[in-house]
Amino acid sequence: MNSFSLGDLAQTFMLQRRGAALKADLGRITEELSTGQVSDVKSVLAGNTSYLSDLESDLQTLAGYRVATVEAGQFADATQSALERVNASVESLSAKYLAMSPHANGPVLDQFTAEAEAELATIVDALNTSSGGRSLFSGRATDQPALQGMETLLAELRAATVGATSTTDLKLAAETWFNDPSGFAALVYNGTDETLAPFRLGGDETVGLNLTANSQALRDVLMHVSIAAISGDISYGLSSDNRQALLQETGQTLFQAQSALTSTRASVGSSQAQIEVVAARNSAEEFSLLSAKSALLQVDPYEAATELEAVQFQLQSLYTITARMSDMSFVNYIR
Repeated sequence: MNSFSLGDLAQTFMLQRRGAALKADLGRITEELSTGQVSDVKSVLAGNTSYLSDLESDLQTLAGYRVATVEAGQFADATQSALERVNASVESLSAKYLAMSPHANGPVLDQFTAEAEAELATIVDALNTSSGGRSLFSGRATDQPALQGMETLLAELRAATVGATSTTDLKLAAETWFNDPSGFAALVYNGTDETLAPFRLGGDETVGLNLTANSQALRDVLMHVSIAAISGDISYGLSSDNRQALLQETGQTLFQAQSALTSTRASVGSSQAQIEVVAARNSAEEFSLLSAKSALLQVDPYEAATELEAVQFQLQSLYTITARMSDMSFVNYIR
């Protein structure tokens, strides 16, 4: 009977190779226990990875939609906040003008026009708000503020109403300028007539925020507050009674304008609700897909722990054998 034996160098290489394999198994099992998923996906799926690829593709798509819904939500929230500031200014000015004393004189009327100018500055600032570096009320021209400054607005309006000597003339000239495409829209409004493209929140789900500073409701607010702000100019020659009547009429008009603002805010609120619903649905779908992927690749913790214990025992045994072989000598052998 023939017998074969390994030389010392061959045995050393064999033990090293076996040790490296056990260490690799130990690292793999430890990683699987820590992550809860198998490391060798192909072996678990028997080479059929198409289903897993579909899951990952759907998850990537939903991740993109998640970013879009967050962006849309921030844009809608910022728009709603800006409209609330506009509405607060309109409500405050309307209440003051409607409560005006019938005996208000020049200095008191000057204070009312100064308040109109202050509220106009607030409104212009609100309409020039941006979110994420994009202007809210500029249509597709999101890289610039929706309006020129308040000073420019009032200067252009004064130029358009030169020659008005009565409240009727002043209101008519102002209304003509605000509604003329070559007036307010060309000289003060920086945006575009085209509204911002809708946000895509899902496969067939989009939400649009079709509101600009040149929309009728906001343009009317700017017009009435601007008229009140310039009504005290000496160039118009309006008497105290005429100025008082104009400001009271402005108060009534602004009170009525709140209905249009409320409708506008309700439209934005509807968009906010839609965004929340779609975001919740996408989140639920993403969780479902992640659960399916986890179930497909998850590791049996009991089986992995048993395998880990077996590998640890084998590695410990290998170290013991290696130590004993290293301690062998011819002197010990002939005893």
